[in-house]
Amino acid sequence: MAVTPALELRGIDKSFGPVKVLHDVAFTAYPGEVTALVGDNGAGKTTLVKCIGGIHPFDAGEYRFQGEPVQVGSPRDAAALGIEVVHQDLALCENLDIVQNMFLGRERHRGLVLDEAAMEEQAARTLSALSVRSVRSVRQRISTLSGGQRQTVAIARAVLWDSSVVVLDEPAAALGVAQTQQVLELVRRLADKGLAVVLISHNMNDVFAVSDRVVALYLGRTVAQVRTSDVTHAQVVELITAGRSGDLGLPPAS
Repeated sequence: MAVTPALELRGIDKSFGPVKVLHDVAFTAYPGEVTALVGDNGAGKTTLVKCIGGIHPFDAGEYRFQGEPVQVGSPRDAAALGIEVVHQDLALCENLDIVQNMFLGRERHRGLVLDEAAMEEQAARTLSALSVRSVRSVRQRISTLSGGQRQTVAIARAVLWDSSVVVLDEPAAALGVAQTQQVLELVRRLADKGLAVVLISHNMNDVFAVSDRVVALYLGRTVAQVRTSDVTHAQVVELITAGRSGDLGLPPAS
């Protein structure tokens, strides 16, 4: 039985003034899978992610969520559907603790006061459900956490709201080997829980370690959407750098 994509983009165009950044882009992410979005600098990955998250409206194309066409005009629209984006800068407040960051802007109230106990319990439950054991207390300030722990908090915040699609922009950038491994294990657990996970990464080892599918962009175009098991490192690198590899990618120049 065919599985309905959690997220599907068709024919996406996006320009900034005279510069066309995305050209007829197609992108599909399935529930229970990690879909790696790869491409060189300037390929359009960041712009595509911002279109998915509702930051940039696209100029043409169709946005489908769980098989139905939808309109996503803002990050609030994306969040309402269950699409959460963890950007590379994480957007965490260092002077606040883990609970305060996870509920920032979505605080729970009991009457006129904050329901601190309920928020603390839900934050702890979310981290526990993701098998996160590297955080000592949910009341630790973000400023005291390592890079890997901060990334973990940002990811946990994204899944706190019953999201079905989580987009992670370079989650292992600037992390050490051990912290990278922790984050990749967390990425895999998200997919194993049934979420559609989109992983943007420059690191081919990370891509092949956790992804089920690879979508390659080249100069703003989708040149391949393939199962990770059907391609090699070398083929993906060729798709990223030249737009084609053997029978995959752009047609040969005439």
